[in-house]
This record gives sequence, C-alpha cells and structure tokens, in this order.
Amino acid sequence: MIGRLCGLVAAKHSDSALLEVGGVGYEVAMSPRGLGELPPLGEEAVVHTHLHVREDQMALFGFTVEDERDLFRVLLGASGVGPKLALAVLATMRPAELRRALVSEDADALTAVPGIGKRSAQKLILDLRARLELPDTEIVGGGSAVGDVRQALEGLGYQPAEIREALAGLDAEDDVEDLLRTALQRLGRR
Repeated sequence: MIGRLCGLVAAKHSDSALLEVGGVGYEVAMSPRGLGELPPLGEEAVVHTHLHVREDQMALFGFTVEDERDLFRVLLGASGVGPKLALAVLATMRPAELRRALVSEDADALTAVPGIGKRSAQKLILDLRARLELPDTEIVGGGSAVGDVRQALEGLGYQPAEIREALAGLDAEDDVEDLLRTALQRLGRR
C-alpha cells in the first residue's frame, strides 16, 4: 500500500494533484481544502495517502494531514460510505468538527455534507461512534454550538444551502452568540 508521498507538486486540478516522486507522476484525488493547503507548483509536498483498490480501478486519495487520512479509512469502513462520500465528508468538515458532531450526535452537522440526508447522518453517527475512540470529556450537554446556530437559522427560515454557506469555516470553539452573529452577517451580505 502507498501510505505517503513526498515529491514535487507538478500540477493541481479541481479534484486532484499530480505529485512527481522519483520521476514518476502520481495522480492523487484530494478535497478542495487539501489542494489549497498544498504548496505552489514546483515545490515539495508531503501527502498522506490511501490506495483504494477495486476490481476495475485503483485510486489514490491524498491528505495533507495524517489524521484526515486515518479518518478517511474509518469512514470507508462505515456502511454505505465509498471513497467519494468519505472525501466529501472530510472536505466539508475538519476532523475535530466530525468528532464533535459524532460525540454530540449532531446529525444536522452531517447533513451539511452533499449526499448525506437526515437518515444517512443518523446511521453514520451510530456506525462511526462505535469505530472511533471518542473521549467522554468532549461530551458537553448534547449539542454543539454550530448545531445550535444551524437550528436557529432553520427556525428563521433559511434554506440548507444558505445555512451551509453561512457556517462554512466558522470556528466551532466560539460562543453560540458570536457564531450566530457572524452567520447572520454573512447571510445579510448576500
């Protein structure tokens, strides 16, 4: 298995990068966030990889952080999750956000991922909580701040796509009031 590549960034595409390692170009599927974290063309990069093998295809998936690659592998073990959906989850949520959503059983946070509905999110939570070692200290009163803000925005009548856009990139460690204020400001600019 190919677990890591260290080489020059030869090209970047919308959903993949080409890394040249020892004269061989490896095409690595990556999330848009991962592609953005890569250094400019011609510079050296380290990409943690997972080689996904099927009967008719071999695909290499890459991550700039080893923890994301490990979570990708755990996601692949969940029922009904393939590599594209697992990559979409990690493109939408950082590892800490995903763990927080699982610990607090915040299915709404998972529905922000394209291709995951309410039932799929609930099924994923049940499946992944058993697979991941989640510390009990992270459990804080059942809901996350981002989940509370999402519910508030839904109550105000905003659509899921608008909510997803308003919550993108917010720091989940902030207070609910600060998160809500920022989300409403983003929605007001539209």
